[in-house]
Amino acid sequence: MKTVGLFFSLIMATCHAEDPQEATHQLVVDIDLSILGAEPARFDEYERQVREEYKWIPRFIYKKKRSELLKSFLDKPSIYATKIFHDECERQARENLKRSLAKLS
Repeated sequence: MKTVGLFFSLIMATCHAEDPQEATHQLVVDIDLSILGAEPARFDEYERQVREEYKWIPRFIYKKKRSELLKSFLDKPSIYATKIFHDECERQARENLKRSLAKLS
């Protein structure tokens, strides 16, 4: 049962309700957020896939809520908690998020 609790806590960490404190949780969250630091074409494809997944939500609500979420990542001093993801993805993630926010506005 201990393993089930660990897996549950790792999955719940990807809800991004708070910044994870434990190294394992930080790594899982950084992996989850790695798409933000993808090359622009792949990130744009991801954004289209997210919109498709939530196509049942009216556009004006989607734009508002998606903008809030993306801005919450930009407002952090660092999107990524681990050094390797920060070094490899942070700059591109910030560029992608800014570009996506501009498209949503």
